[in-house]
Amino acid sequence: MVGNIIGTIIFGAVIGVLARLVIPGKQAMGWVITVVLGIIGALIGYWVWEGLLDKGETGGIDWIRWIISIAVAAVLTLGYTSMTSKNRV
Repeated sequence: MVGNIIGTIIFGAVIGVLARLVIPGKQAMGWVITVVLGIIGALIGYWVWEGLLDKGETGGIDWIRWIISIAVAAVLTLGYTSMTSKNRV
């Protein structure tokens, strides 16, 4: 159980950082928010991969699941930065 939680946090951190790398410009957010949004993106990405696309577990690295997770985390990051931006109208 603890191993799964630690693994999810590490995976979320990686997904969050990769999501921020694909977004142009600078995002005004800390590393904790990056990890949290990465974890949420990873969980949604896994849900889409397994639930909607019905792919389940494969023998190797699921690159499409990673791409989906990064895309979701990037959208969440954009949403977070737009909601917390000081230049909002």
